[in-house]
Amino acid sequence: MRHPKQAKQLVDRFGRTVDYVRISITDRCDFRCVYCMSEEMVFLPREQILSLEEIYLLAQCFTELGVNKIRITGGEPLVRRNALDLLKKIGGLPLLDELVMTTNGSQLVTTAEQLKQARVSRLNISLDTLDAKKFKELTRTGELSVVLEGIQAAIKAGFKQIKLNAVILKNRNDNEVVDLVKFALNSGIDISFIEEMPLGVISSHNRAEAYYSSDQIKADLEAQFTLEKISETTAGPSDYYRIRGTQTKVGFISPHSHNFCSTCNRVRLTAEGRLLLCLGNEHSIDLKAVMRAHPNDTDKIKQAIIDAMELKPEQHKFDLSEQPIIMRHMSSTGG
Repeated sequence: MRHPKQAKQLVDRFGRTVDYVRISITDRCDFRCVYCMSEEMVFLPREQILSLEEIYLLAQCFTELGVNKIRITGGEPLVRRNALDLLKKIGGLPLLDELVMTTNGSQLVTTAEQLKQARVSRLNISLDTLDAKKFKELTRTGELSVVLEGIQAAIKAGFKQIKLNAVILKNRNDNEVVDLVKFALNSGIDISFIEEMPLGVISSHNRAEAYYSSDQIKADLEAQFTLEKISETTAGPSDYYRIRGTQTKVGFISPHSHNFCSTCNRVRLTAEGRLLLCLGNEHSIDLKAVMRAHPNDTDKIKQAIIDAMELKPEQHKFDLSEQPIIMRHMSSTGG
């Protein structure tokens, strides 16, 4: 039985309440997606990464400050040793309403059922193409067949919701948006389309030239489907539509074309213990330093988190025509 809810104590200068935290448990991944990583990545040394015990303690502190939703991310979270044990512990936090996870799908064939047992209620699975050759090109190391098997394993496990995440790049996979929606429809799951975010320096493409807006994707889809606007949210930035006559939802995450900062209710904890107050800015505090200076002193940790809310900026400012201001890659940020 859950304890009475703690008061929501994380409110920023603009009156936004933070009740959702995305926790990256590793910066490592078994893929090298072209929009997320450079081809030759240098990962953090193990001693710079939060231990599983430290991650759990921070998750506990966040829930005691009013956070009711935690998303586990990476890199690819399931490549971290003992990740499932951590998920079980976080899933058992009495003040947490929902534990969810973002994954590339590569490990789901062997872990889907265990994730469900660990109280993970929703999965976001990255899938940018249904073409095996193109999948290899976009991920550099991934195998489409493995991910498709993983999606089927997740469907069989019976999660509350499964949603595909597709990053669309002009002249790379923009011609597949209808096919991706048909795949989601046939699978009985949802899908969100994401405008590429300019984090980290990449060499595979020019982001301004590859930009394909949510409005363009929506127009492509409306040639085939009737999209009905719905008010439903999942505490994230997606703008949702339902395909008429079905239960499948299509979401659009539009950091460039439709800024969603005014309703931002989330912060990110990186694998090295930095609390990022905004995806598109460097405003952050070093929670790892606080924890290691004051081991197990949850009052000091929680006060540091409360104080950090003063640093949360009003909005991000992405400009595709410039080199990225944010030098960290998405894998280091926490998907």
